[in-house]
Amino acid sequence: MIETKTLEPAAVRLDVWLWAARFFKTRSLAKQAVETGKVDVAGQRPKSSRAVRVGEQLQISRGDEVYDVQVRGLSDLRGPAPVAQQLYEESEASRARRAELRAQRAAAKNGYQPPEHRPDKRARRLIRALGDIDAI
Repeated sequence: MIETKTLEPAAVRLDVWLWAARFFKTRSLAKQAVETGKVDVAGQRPKSSRAVRVGEQLQISRGDEVYDVQVRGLSDLRGPAPVAQQLYEESEASRARRAELRAQRAAAKNGYQPPEHRPDKRARRLIRALGDIDAI
């Protein structure tokens, strides 16, 4: 029986690594994020074809969240989430900053209470009287 070992590549394309590490759902979304400046490698704006190596620092902006990660492993295949999380290590400052922003968004959302039901005839008239564009 021949035993096959999967050797870790020396370098992987940046967009492929971002996809394999599950920062983006598709490789094309990862490529678009790199091209629009949402990914920095060692403080510089890279191309999507740039080779990523173990030990490099990446800053990834995804929506409102910013991840500061160090590359711990390379893969050009997208696997399960626990395997993908082993490809990088996020800094404690980055985790704390994301948790604080998440708490701020939750606190801002707590003030709004959506109505339990649709407005009745009287409420619709009041909405129209106030000039709400959506009510017309």
